[in-house]
Amino acid sequence: MNILIIVLRIIHVVAGVFWVGGAMFGTFLLGPAVSATGESGRTLMDYLVSKARMSARMSGASGMTVLAGAVLYWIDSRGLSSPWTTSGPGLGFGIGAILALLGMGLGAMVGTNAKKIGRLAAGAQGKPSEAQLAEMRAAQSAMGRSSLWSTIALILSLVCMATARYWLF
Repeated sequence: MNILIIVLRIIHVVAGVFWVGGAMFGTFLLGPAVSATGESGRTLMDYLVSKARMSARMSGASGMTVLAGAVLYWIDSRGLSSPWTTSGPGLGFGIGAILALLGMGLGAMVGTNAKKIGRLAAGAQGKPSEAQLAEMRAAQSAMGRSSLWSTIALILSLVCMATARYWLF
């Protein structure tokens, strides 16, 4: 059991670092840079989404983080039957898990909009029309909002997870 917990914690932490770090980088640095650089920014995003498979990698990291975390919570709570679930640490990890799931759902909306922008850019064949540009802007706006709220939820989740063992009530 000890080896299982160690392996699950390594998966949970490493995948979580990739997920939350990627979300923070995308929200606070990449998104604004792409918006500010016009066509070259769209080209970069197209590469990241279609060739580098950024959305798939972020989805994989989020899925591994959530799955490993759920198993760890299940073990610590003895199948959700232990009084630990209502202790400070149990509540801290539980709240963190809810926030991570919220971040994951909002992150899926980021990926959906990124793929939409990529399809629109690919379909433009050269300079996009005004209608295509308007649709791209709408998708970028939706992606920015989803990205921000997803990242906020993930940061709060991270804070809960990092401090849960010290919650005393």
